[in-house]
Amino acid sequence: MSFQAYLDTIEKKTGKTPRELVEEARERGFAEPSAKAGQVVSWLSEEYGVGRGHAMALWHVIRNGPQISAKHVGTEGSHSDASDTLWLDGAATNPAG
Repeated sequence: MSFQAYLDTIEKKTGKTPRELVEEARERGFAEPSAKAGQVVSWLSEEYGVGRGHAMALWHVIRNGPQISAKHVGTEGSHSDASDTLWLDGAATNPAG
């Protein structure tokens, strides 16, 4: 599954765009340097039923922003992403979608 596909699946499951969830995480203090990934995993699991792998994808965005490694960009296969910048404003508005 591509990184973007993880975020799109989170959106389908929660009804919130990745950007909305990142903002909610910030409001909860999960963007603070002392925050731990496990806090985000627990929050997303308890409130939205999101699994660990998907939660870790969102954790990456909370910590690092939408930029990802170009390792899989333009490759073939299930891990291929169209861009090294993730779209956070909803799958329906993604110009690459």
